Amino acid sequence: MSGPSVAELRRVAQPAGHLERRNGEHWAGVLYMRRLSIYATWALSKTPVTPNQLTWVMTVAGVVAGVVLALPGLWAAVLAALLVQVYLLLDCSDGELARWTGKTSLAGVYLDRVGAYFTEAALLAGLGWRASQVLPDWYTVMGFAAALGAILIKAESDLVEVARAKGGLPAASDASGTQFRSGLLGLGRRILSATQFHRIVQPIELSLLALATAVIDVVTGDLTATRVLVVACVVAAALQTVLHLVSIMASRRLA
Repeated sequence: MSGPSVAELRRVAQPAGHLERRNGEHWAGVLYMRRLSIYATWALSKTPVTPNQLTWVMTVAGVVAGVVLALPGLWAAVLAALLVQVYLLLDCSDGELARWTGKTSLAGVYLDRVGAYFTEAALLAGLGWRASQVLPDWYTVMGFAAALGAILIKAESDLVEVARAKGGLPAASDASGTQFRSGLLGLGRRILSATQFHRIVQPIELSLLALATAVIDVVTGDLTATRVLVVACVVAAALQTVLHLVSIMASRRLA
């Protein structure tokens, strides 16, 4: 069997409006990866690979990126960044393959979330390990602290749906997350969102920043740039953990 054409696959796997979903698509996906992932999905559609198997491979790629980032040298930062791009490619393709094959499932959604948790934590822990002169030291601790913060931030969002489900309420709408009981809090959230500082702990941005600091470290002959990035990550993760919790409690998502 020749299988579907790329155009036929795109109509089903990347339906109209899919890339414009609120909070549903990473900028890298919109900018370039969705243009590439459809070809990977087209090739995979001719194989017995299932969407969930693809998600498992995605998770492995993300975790291995964190392990590689922990190694010294510029080559390790380059390879980690490339592995994160593979992670993103598979993150796009697993959903596309699921829509094409009709094999969407709650297990797939769950595994996708697990992959995101593991990848963010692995990269932050790896960055902290990379920044350590004598292993382990305080940079190692800060890397793991930032990893814990990244997990807690995601858990805070996921637990909203757990709380609503236990209360017999439907899933929260996107709009409820931007509706606040206090106008001042709403303004504060918009200001913080405009800074985009929360992206520093996300895999795509973090891998590129780690690569940039690795280049600077090669030029300067020390680990100062990487260490500054570790400190920035742990501060950002700590602030986000607190502010995200306050934002949820002050919004109408639990109403």
